[in-house]
Amino acid sequence: MSGGKSIFSKSISTPPPTPEEISAYLGKETLFEGKMTFEGVFRLDGKFEGEIFESGTFIVGETAIVKGKIGINTIIINGLVEGEVYAKGRVEIHSTGKVYGNLFTPILTINEGGIFEGHCKMEGVLNRKEENLDILSQKVDHPLTV
Repeated sequence: MSGGKSIFSKSISTPPPTPEEISAYLGKETLFEGKMTFEGVFRLDGKFEGEIFESGTFIVGETAIVKGKIGINTIIINGLVEGEVYAKGRVEIHSTGKVYGNLFTPILTINEGGIFEGHCKMEGVLNRKEENLDILSQKVDHPLTV
């Protein structure tokens, strides 16, 4: 299949501009353990272990290490995340990002170089077409099946 266009194309992995100003920031030398909630945009460049829950945007910087459970609207991952991520909006794993754990999100983007090891459930994607779910569950005999 030489000369054909690949469905996996290389893209420039520049993080999209954040629509809001950063409302909370923990730098490289920061270590935080426990539960955290916030509004708006939160950027972490240090280490965090525990639970993060809120409806804003969480930016995991390149030097950040996050271990625990995250429930968020949007998460942008440039560092390391270990645990479970529940995102109502989207999960973005950029070229330096690594995720080891489970993702639950309707939209997942992984840039070239980004790593994801675990399970992903794209919740909410099929809910809009519930009337067609019975079609998806029917077994259809295809000529190529054995």
